[in-house]
Amino acid sequence: MATTPTRLEVRRRVPDGSRGVRRLRREGLVPGVLYGGNDEVVSFAVEARALRHALAARGAVLDVAIDGGAPTPAVLKDQQRDAVRGQTTHIDLVRVRLDRVIHAGVPIVLTGAEHAPGVRDGGVLEQVTHELQVEALPTAIPESIEHDVSEMTIGHTLLLGAINPPPGVTLLDDPEETVIATLQPPRLRSEADEEIELETGVVGEAAEDSSGEADSAADGGGESSE
Repeated sequence: MATTPTRLEVRRRVPDGSRGVRRLRREGLVPGVLYGGNDEVVSFAVEARALRHALAARGAVLDVAIDGGAPTPAVLKDQQRDAVRGQTTHIDLVRVRLDRVIHAGVPIVLTGAEHAPGVRDGGVLEQVTHELQVEALPTAIPESIEHDVSEMTIGHTLLLGAINPPPGVTLLDDPEETVIATLQPPRLRSEADEEIELETGVVGEAAEDSSGEADSAADGGGESSE
């Protein structure tokens, strides 16, 4: 499904090292760079809140307006985050042409797992692949691709070949080799687990016996002292 680009207002900046980057972040701004095509590389700063809203909007294309100028279509190439707070600390945007296909990563979302017979029988659904590599026009790249797994049974392996992409979107990974998800049988109790529990029980019983013997000895000792 085609999407409408989201406008993102940024301001041009002159790179001035780590000190300048820290100052921008204290002001609630995120540094970034725009490149690609035949145009110059532009360093910019964007309000953190505006960036969050733009990246959360549907669609992959951003209309990047530098200092209020004419917007340039671009897509997110890279996003760096703070390891502790999770906040975006830097972004790379690359210019695109809306009439030429691009490659992008799109999340794969599995739905209906709670209704799958294998899950109801106690099996465990494990999602192996969380992002699909696709080819499409920039405005045709979906926010995510959903697949219904409500028919999966225990022992079933879901391959990429079973995924139907939206119109205009081509999946690039190997359809017969890319595993999306598996539905594993319930974990069986192993002999080692049973032995550990048995040994734990024996140790517990021995501790109780020792405690009982110690109490009896203490009682007996008190009687003999009288």
